[in-house]
Amino acid sequence: MFEAFAAETTGTAVDTAHGAAHAGGIWAQPETWVAVSFLVVVGFVVLKTWRRVLDALDQRGHRIRKELDDARTLREEAQALLAEYELKQKQALKTADDIIEHARVEAERQRKEAETNLEAAIKRREKQAEERIAQAEAQAMREVQGEIADIAIAAARQVIAETMDDRRQDAMVDATIQDLPNRLH
Repeated sequence: MFEAFAAETTGTAVDTAHGAAHAGGIWAQPETWVAVSFLVVVGFVVLKTWRRVLDALDQRGHRIRKELDDARTLREEAQALLAEYELKQKQALKTADDIIEHARVEAERQRKEAETNLEAAIKRREKQAEERIAQAEAQAMREVQGEIADIAIAAARQVIAETMDDRRQDAMVDATIQDLPNRLH
């Protein structure tokens, strides 16, 4: 094995020059190291910001879960009110049986009116709860999207600021100017 290595290193000058050009392969190219550095920096930024994004999403999820629990509580209260009104309705019907026919007709009218009002009240409460939930979800999504955008902008600024010096900036401007005729045609 060492003999093969020694034979490779003691070749002619042409072989040495040719071998020197390819000795490092892709790892001898500065562009490779720039790309590797860029990927490492981007990976680091993603790792650092990903936790913040996940934490923000978890907080929004907890808030939405709490609002859903509140809505469930409102619904249970509405069901309790319904049960209470149904109990009162039964008592009113017992009393109505003891009253003359005219009073019975009046009690029936009042029962129907109470049922309609109760259903309307329940529907209003359910609608209000659904609207609150929808508003909370929309607000949470807007806040999460805003935070994600802010984090991404800050990360991009930081990466550009860390990787861009005057020499690279001048090189990029020169390369763009040279490439301009190709892009115009």
